[in-house]
Amino acid sequence: MRKIPRIAVLKERAPGETRVAATPETVRKFVELGAVTSIEQGAGASAYYSDDDYREAGANVAPASEVVRDADIILAIQGPDATLLGTAASGAWVAAVFDPFAKRDQVDAYASAGLEALALEFMPRITRAQSMDVLSSQSNLAGYRAVLASADIYGRALPMMMTAAGTITAARLFVMGVGVAGLQAIATARRLGAQVSATDVRSATREQIMSLGAKPVFVEAVEGIEGEGSGGYATEMSEEYQKAQAELVSSHIAKQDIVITTALIPGRPAPRLVSDAQIATMKPGSVIFDLAVPQGGNVEGSVADEVVERHGVRIIGFSNTPATMPADASALYARNVLNFLTAFWDKEAGYPVLDAEIGDAIRLTQGGKVVNERLMTA
Repeated sequence: MRKIPRIAVLKERAPGETRVAATPETVRKFVELGAVTSIEQGAGASAYYSDDDYREAGANVAPASEVVRDADIILAIQGPDATLLGTAASGAWVAAVFDPFAKRDQVDAYASAGLEALALEFMPRITRAQSMDVLSSQSNLAGYRAVLASADIYGRALPMMMTAAGTITAARLFVMGVGVAGLQAIATARRLGAQVSATDVRSATREQIMSLGAKPVFVEAVEGIEGEGSGGYATEMSEEYQKAQAELVSSHIAKQDIVITTALIPGRPAPRLVSDAQIATMKPGSVIFDLAVPQGGNVEGSVADEVVERHGVRIIGFSNTPATMPADASALYARNVLNFLTAFWDKEAGYPVLDAEIGDAIRLTQGGKVVNERLMTA
């Protein structure tokens, strides 16, 4: 007899988390696939989706205890506490962002509970998985938001303005780290009229920077990193490269009005890019936005969700930047999840079946054990 899958979506419980893992749009798609879909009451309120919106899409709206009961697939932004999922079906999937290197105890709890944790942040960066990549979709919005927040606190105009009273020069904005967030920051700052420059340890990003109309700032004739890391991330820099980069950045950063840092290495603390001494060379009134502050920060002295002033420079950064744009962030995340599940939906079986390439990459726990190679070698 064909199984009818039960999909559950809980309200996020992490402090400051405003997003939701399914929208009325994606719920409607799940219902069309034949899945019974249940949403916890108020789950979408912070992202401006009402319970009635979900009911109209075909979802059951109920308290958490009813939503989880016998659920086969649980969707979340941040992996929920395993104790909330005790009545889910045996071996139920939980698809969410788990931060498993920092939250290993939670991963172990999932294994003990017999749940199959699927870490969406481990989605391989391959062509067929691009539409499932939650890190890219959320980083894209984060890069955009970083520029807007920086411009707001900067308190001056970004574009050059020629007026009868005189000319206002364009603000200089420097992006450090040219991944998805960095590229969007460049594009947004350029649209707002800033004079933009950018740097990265990966030489392959030079052309991307130039294609967006920004000036590339690179260390020349120095051996940098052994190679680009897996998934397009950088590996750690050589000592010689770190020294040369510090010198280059110090001379460049002193001339900037706004600096946005975005550098991350998966599974490790964020690399330090800007020191207190470098901050001291910047003009009073300048702004630094540290997108990596939740992972320890690229900037010395940055504190999540606080404006820190050092040497007349204001340093800012959010603990959860995508959550400051909950409606769009939820819509993109939910579509990533929908694309993920539908890509593996077996029409005959009536539920999704993962293949080895993606399944092995994102599966943290299965059959009561931690099974992900990255965790077993960490």
